[in-house]
Amino acid sequence: MSNSKQSFFKATMLFLSFALLSCKTIAQEPAKSAEIKISSNMKWSDKMALTLMKRHPESYMIDDAKNPKWDYVHGLVLHSIEELNKKNPDPRYAAYIKAYADVLVQNDGTIKTYELDNYNIDMVVAGRLLFDLYKTTKDNRYLTALQTLKKQLEGQPRTNSGGFWHKKIYPNQMWLDGLYMGEPFYAQYTVTFENGKNLDDVAKQFEQIQLHATDPKTGLLYHGWDESKKMPWANKETGNSPNFWSRALGWYVMALVDVLDYFPKDHPKQKELVGYLNNACESLAKFQDKSGLWYQVTDKGGEKGNYLEASGSSMFAYAFAKGANKGYLPAKFKKLANNAFDGLTKQLIKVDADGTITLTQACQVAGLGGTPYRDGSYEYYVNEKKKDNDPKATGPFILAALELNR
Repeated sequence: MSNSKQSFFKATMLFLSFALLSCKTIAQEPAKSAEIKISSNMKWSDKMALTLMKRHPESYMIDDAKNPKWDYVHGLVLHSIEELNKKNPDPRYAAYIKAYADVLVQNDGTIKTYELDNYNIDMVVAGRLLFDLYKTTKDNRYLTALQTLKKQLEGQPRTNSGGFWHKKIYPNQMWLDGLYMGEPFYAQYTVTFENGKNLDDVAKQFEQIQLHATDPKTGLLYHGWDESKKMPWANKETGNSPNFWSRALGWYVMALVDVLDYFPKDHPKQKELVGYLNNACESLAKFQDKSGLWYQVTDKGGEKGNYLEASGSSMFAYAFAKGANKGYLPAKFKKLANNAFDGLTKQLIKVDADGTITLTQACQVAGLGGTPYRDGSYEYYVNEKKKDNDPKATGPFILAALELNR
């Protein structure tokens, strides 16, 4: 072969290898929001996940966050996308989840913006995303982050009876929200790394809230319980807050169906937890509106200012459906879950021109105590701000859609 032919051949081969390499690079990049197409015949779970990815191109931007922060809303939504990715694998979903962990979990395993000493149980739930990442990558920084969150639970202040305080700044208080924030992570951690040795302690958290926060008349659970009975919102005899908030009850039943994934059927506490789930869901079923939805203040449908609320309704739809699918709840709960999902899609969902969807009528946030002071009154709950596509509604909506295969 002549020199000129050889040069031409080398140049051609070089060009082809560059072309191949660049194609490969493009294929591996996560989808840009402009490329996300949402068609009307997609499942609701994909529609919602892709909507969020289109509107929040970086996963840390969920809930309109301007900067990356370790937070429970990201944990909830990305966990729902993780479940979706198991049923309908899509490299865009996996990349979106990993991007959140990688912007926050640093090379030495420390978690940006997270402060263990606050003992805020809300901060544990996002750790659920790290189990699969550690399993698939064997990257030790994920393990270190998991161990840090477990360390928080080991030092989490407790009531005298052994229940985790919601936060260090809320002494002696258990809130229903906290059961979802801490227990599914705790159960998964102890089963994954400790042969399940702490499952009894996981069950104890539910036992405490069930024992203290259940209303004997309705069977519903109050939003919060103050063991010391010193908080102005606490009933002086029982220590309970004054009202039933659907989202708090939603956190509770979601916590139950999720921790049961880690309790073997022959574990002494498994039946007890299934019993709590049945009690709570039977009680909730009595307050389901004919629309299939539930009111913001669960037992006061039709009272002035109360409204059919998206996050609690999505959470109940998910817990009812998963509970029925797993055999924890009677089959009728699948039908009730489908009714709830019909209510969400027919009454509370708006579809935009680009196929993205918006879930309306979601309470943005509600709590007890703090500054400015939140008294847990009926007026307080019905007047808290609402936010379209609030993550506390969109995450459970994806999970409900998955369980119902809608």
